[in-house]
Amino acid sequence: MNRYSKILNKTKREIVLLKAKPCKWGKCIFCDYINDNEVDEDYIDEVNLEVLKNVTGEFQVLEVIDSASVFELTDKTMAAIKKVVDEKNIKRLFFEAHWIYRHRLDEIRDYFGVPITFKTGVETFDNDFRENYLKKGASFTNWQEVKKYFDSPCIMVGIKGQTKESIARDMEIIKNFDHATVNIFEENSTDVKRDDELVKWFYENYRYLEDDPKVDILFNITDFGVG
Repeated sequence: MNRYSKILNKTKREIVLLKAKPCKWGKCIFCDYINDNEVDEDYIDEVNLEVLKNVTGEFQVLEVIDSASVFELTDKTMAAIKKVVDEKNIKRLFFEAHWIYRHRLDEIRDYFGVPITFKTGVETFDNDFRENYLKKGASFTNWQEVKKYFDSPCIMVGIKGQTKESIARDMEIIKNFDHATVNIFEENSTDVKRDDELVKWFYENYRYLEDDPKVDILFNITDFGVG
């Protein structure tokens, strides 16, 4: 498991993959990232404080991800991140939070005192597919609701049951945000299957997103260098 890396294209930044307490939602049927969750807070902090030692501040931008939301990090880990921000002169942070935390994001902004790009796992703006199949637990009905709280939607592409039309619509919608992440689905330990024909179609039609400075596109789950 690699827990530290650098993203050298588009928004250059350091990135750390930390351990977290169990995801408060934890019902997404496609997600096995929660296998990285822990209940032993001492062990969580032991791992995370060691990972954070790698941060140099060279880009003055740091992204912190974990297997849940930023709100599932321990108090000691949060304090360690704050220390890194202060000591390494970090000017911008990236965090991710589930929709259920949308009313609490200012708590994190106030704590760190630097601009934060908040990402959230939308997966798709097809409300029926997102809620009734993926069990995402994100009860918004349109992109405007998402933008009211979050800066950057994370979109999933290539799941069996998705359609070209819904993906094309998602790609249009993300143009309304200052930042977005597009993840190509890879099969994992869950029962959710990948649609290789749909992925091929996406490659042929949307590979240009690699050159879009507003969009991070992950053709492989480890493209950020962590995982």
